[in-house]
Amino acid sequence: MDLKSLIRDVPDYPSKGILFRDLTPVMANPDAMQYVTENLSAHLRDFNVEAIAAIDSRGFIFGAPIAAVLNIPFVPIRKAGKLPPPIIGVDYELEYGTARLEMATSAVEGGQRIAVVDDLLATGGSAGAGVKLVTDLGASVISIAFLVELEFLNGRDLLPSGTDVFSLVQY
Repeated sequence: MDLKSLIRDVPDYPSKGILFRDLTPVMANPDAMQYVTENLSAHLRDFNVEAIAAIDSRGFIFGAPIAAVLNIPFVPIRKAGKLPPPIIGVDYELEYGTARLEMATSAVEGGQRIAVVDDLLATGGSAGAGVKLVTDLGASVISIAFLVELEFLNGRDLLPSGTDVFSLVQY
């Protein structure tokens, strides 16, 4: 399936100079969503992951169905202020600002094999923050999976070396 043909380019959003890759047309297409879910699930199945930790908010759209297909827990990594305590948090840099992600301290267990899922890998800030939250709680990040990767931003460079990084679409 040609997912790129469904992804809409939005220039100067959310700020001047940014080319936003709008994934909502993919989400609106049931065949595309089935394709994405099946292919990301198949890739992660090979790593015997024990939970999917997905990043707020678009990562939830892809992570939750993957967790359901693999019959494993779904762990939300939320934007600041969305989870009740006890939580841990980490601040990180975005392509166009800063943000904070948080996770419940009971969300993963020490030694658990986790895949982090998000919609898009750009500079690696949010994915790196998600990895840090998971590993700070003692679990292992086995794979980090995305629908889209913006290769020219070198986001992989911020992610732990030796960890599987997978994307279905590259720009």
